Amino acid sequence: MKTNTPRRLAGHFLIAVCAMLAVSTALAQAWPNKPIRLVNPYTSGGTSDILARAIAVKLGERLGQPVIVESKPGAGGNIGTDYVAKAPPDGYTLVLGNIGPMSVNSSMYKSMPFDAQKDLAPISLLLAYPNIILVNNTFGPKTLKELIDYAKVINLPYAGNGVGTSLHLTGELLARKAGIKLTHIPYKGDAPGLNDVMGGAVQMNISPIASPMQLVKAGKLRALAVTGPQRSELLPDVPTASEAGVPGFEVTGWIGVLAPAGTPPAIMSRLVSEFNYVMQTPELKRLVVEMASFVPPMGPEYFTKFIQTETVKWREVVQGANLKAE
Repeated sequence: MKTNTPRRLAGHFLIAVCAMLAVSTALAQAWPNKPIRLVNPYTSGGTSDILARAIAVKLGERLGQPVIVESKPGAGGNIGTDYVAKAPPDGYTLVLGNIGPMSVNSSMYKSMPFDAQKDLAPISLLLAYPNIILVNNTFGPKTLKELIDYAKVINLPYAGNGVGTSLHLTGELLARKAGIKLTHIPYKGDAPGLNDVMGGAVQMNISPIASPMQLVKAGKLRALAVTGPQRSELLPDVPTASEAGVPGFEVTGWIGVLAPAGTPPAIMSRLVSEFNYVMQTPELKRLVVEMASFVPPMGPEYFTKFIQTETVKWREVVQGANLKAE
């Protein structure tokens, strides 16, 4: 009896593993049998929303179920992200993740309603893009260097998305590198901030490059610099921040997609495969080009490590600038 006990235990363990795999496979085969919600933790009309709605169409075609985009803005992306972190881990509720709730807010907020690296399971990065520094057409400074000279004398407010977003931190990093004082005015999305800058309520804006593209081309806003490592092919006359007077300055925003932790492996594997397929379709490739963006390496392994690296990087900026949010 004693001799056979380890074998019996091993046999029971193998049976249990096989049963779990069978359940997971059955779930994946039955999934999805109802609509899927893709939560955007920011307002409608911005870069995340544009990307989400394009993906939803193609993903819905692939899965045979509607993919519904829901905007749940607030608290620098925390409200919508927390909603998904606490959702049932069944593959029917996903969230777009970016620098704020995934890598920055844990350093900025005194307390967080979720743990980004424990409560959410990365599916894949989807998009990366430079930000763009804009001003009202009637504002005095015509170049980034002139704006920096102006801000050395006068504290300059700038419009950006919520606290802890890449737009907020782009401004903080610019202020530190240029030795100026900039005051972040948080908005719940790209469109409201851009409207206020066009109207003159705020003179400066930092935005994902896609959102104001047509406004810049139409001459309704003046672009001073892009924050990527090179100029945008869609705005070739706009210099990089490094070219325009802040050597070495570089920030890129990013968007990924995540599910609640504990989502069955077979469903996660299907989601990884489907998002990878969708981002390679001609329609999404064309949109990526139109948004002056690019598709980073895809898959959960890269995305998981990327979130960890970004968290460390921006923690240093947040702590160095003593940034706080409540």
